[in-house]
Amino acid sequence: MRADVVKTGQWYDTALRALMWGGAGALLLAPAVAMRFTSEVNWTGSDFIFAGVLLFSACGTIELALRASGALSYRAGVATAVGTAFLLIWANLAVGIFGDEDNAANLWLFAGPLAAVIGAIVARGRARRMMWAMIAAGAVQAAMGAVAAQAGAWELDPRGLWQGLIASAVFTGMWLLAAAFFSAAGRSARD
Repeated sequence: MRADVVKTGQWYDTALRALMWGGAGALLLAPAVAMRFTSEVNWTGSDFIFAGVLLFSACGTIELALRASGALSYRAGVATAVGTAFLLIWANLAVGIFGDEDNAANLWLFAGPLAAVIGAIVARGRARRMMWAMIAAGAVQAAMGAVAAQAGAWELDPRGLWQGLIASAVFTGMWLLAAAFFSAAGRSARD
C-alpha cells in the first residue's frame, strides 16, 4: 500500500467527517446565536438559506472526495480548493474584498471559483487534470483581481485597494497550493 493512502472507514475518516459536518452546523448556528445578543448581526431567512446551501455544497464536495480517493494529497487538494472557493465567496458576499460588499468590482472575483468548478468538471476529478484546473483558477483569480482593482480604483482609498490586491493574491496562492496537492496525487498515482 502506498504511504499516502488512507484506508476508507478508519476512525479518523469518521472523525474528520463528524468534525467537518459539525463545524458547518456550528458555523451556521453562530449568527443565530449572535443575533440574540447584538443588533450588529442581522441575518434574514434568505441569508441562512444561502449560507446553508454554500456550507452543504462545500461539505458535500469534500465528502465525495473522501469517498472517491484514499490518497491524502488528493484529499488535501480537494479540501484546499473547496476551502478557497468557500472562503472567497463567503468573504466577498459578507464584507467585500475590494471596499464593501456592495462594490461592483467584487463581482469580478467570483470568476476564480467559477473557473475552478468548470475546470473540475472538465478534469472529471483526475488528479493531473485537476492540477491544471487549479492553475487555471489561480490565473483567472490573479487576472480578475487586477481587473477588480482597476474597476474599483476610483471608489477606493489606497489602503482598501492594497487590501483587495493582497487578498486576491492570497486566494491565488491558495488555488496554486491546491494545484500542488493534485500534482503530488498525480505523481503518486503513477508510481
